[in-house]
Order: sequence, then C-alpha cells, then structure tokens
Amino acid sequence: MSGQVLLAVQDLTRRFGGLTAVQGLNFEVRRGEILGLIGPNGAGKSTTFNVISGFYRASAGRVHFDGVDISRRRPDQISRLGLVRTFQHGSLLHDMTVHDNILVATISLLPSRAERLQRVHETAALLGLSEVLHERAGFLPHGLQRMVSIAIALAQRSRLLCLDEPLTGLNQSEVANALNVFRRIRAEFGSTLLLVEHNMKAVMEICDRIVVLDHGEFLAEGRPEEIARNEAVIAAYLGRKA
Repeated sequence: MSGQVLLAVQDLTRRFGGLTAVQGLNFEVRRGEILGLIGPNGAGKSTTFNVISGFYRASAGRVHFDGVDISRRRPDQISRLGLVRTFQHGSLLHDMTVHDNILVATISLLPSRAERLQRVHETAALLGLSEVLHERAGFLPHGLQRMVSIAIALAQRSRLLCLDEPLTGLNQSEVANALNVFRRIRAEFGSTLLLVEHNMKAVMEICDRIVVLDHGEFLAEGRPEEIARNEAVIAAYLGRKA
C-alpha cells in the first residue's frame, strides 16, 4: 500500500577509522514510491547504499526493512527479504550470455527450470533485452549492459530495488528509455525504487520525493519542485554556504 514505510534508516552512522562518512542519518522510503538519494560527490550516498544492503556494517543506528531490523544481516539474507541492489560499475558476468546472467539470479528463488526460464523471458521483455538474450553480456553497448545489470536485480522480483547510478554513461534516448523502464517496474511489479543518481534532470523527472545528503549528513527532503528551489541544496551543489 502506497504511503506505508518500507525502509526506515534511523540515526545511521558509518565510520572508517577516524573518518565519519555518514553521521546520524534519518530517512524513510515509502511503499510504492520512487525516492531519490542525491548529494554532491563525497556526500555519503554510496556508503549509505552499502550499509542498507549489508555490504558495510553500521557503526551506529539501525536500518529496518518492512519492520525487520536488517542492520546486522548479510547481503544475501537482505536480498532474500526482498531488498536488492545494483552496483555503480555493473554486476553482470561479462563472458556469459544475457540469458544466463538473468537465469543465475533466479536459481535460488524458483523451484523449477520452467519457472526460471519464464522469469528470464518476462524480465528480458520488460527491459528490452529479448533480441540480445543469447549474446555475451560483456560485448553489448554500454546502455544495454546497464539494462542487464538491472535485469539481474529485477529477476529476483524485489520489493525494494536500489539503483546505484543506473544512468551513468547513457545518452539522452537511453536515459529516457531507462526512466520508462523504472516506471514500468513500479507499475507492473509493484516495486519500490531507491535511486542514487547524479543526473539531476532525470531525478527531478522520475522521483516522487528526494532526500539530499551533504558531507555525510541529512540536508533536505521534499518533492522535486521543493528540492529544486531549496537554497541549502543549491548552495551545497555550488560549493558554498547558504
């Protein structure tokens, strides 16, 4: 049901030795929305993603997914609960076909080969990959490789799909196609999306709400039109104090 909290990040802190990458961060992702997590370089976005998905352990604070405390769980345990992520530099197996890349993601989830193959073809069709299913993923154009990485995550039918800079390196038409794919993922599978992205035009177009970080701390939250005119956000991106 839209509006209910699916992911709650509470007083999250992550330190690396003497460096505090994220400090006392609080935000929520509501079921059925597309939430953008943005900020200047070094704001703590990737660190936050890594803590949420279990690749880093929080130094302090808690992360709850659908009411379950996942702060101490491994990435595989978190993904089985329905929180799945992509990676900024891709997660595909370059020498395997697109078909087999997607198939691998379904093996531990679906009991029969017939179900797994059906999932592969459904996912490929949604992301425009049907015609390249039997090509090696690493030889595809960059835009299609991005779609393969998303397909691997989507094949797990996640309830929360965390996308780490999925639009990097895409041209204008590829970005437009990717945004349409994100909308279809939400509409057809009921997935919630958490998006880390530097393409501000795309973020403003696709997101229902946006959370802004700066130097590891919460800076602002609101609808795209509110964030676009927020003086503190504008100052952070321009490198000066509001």
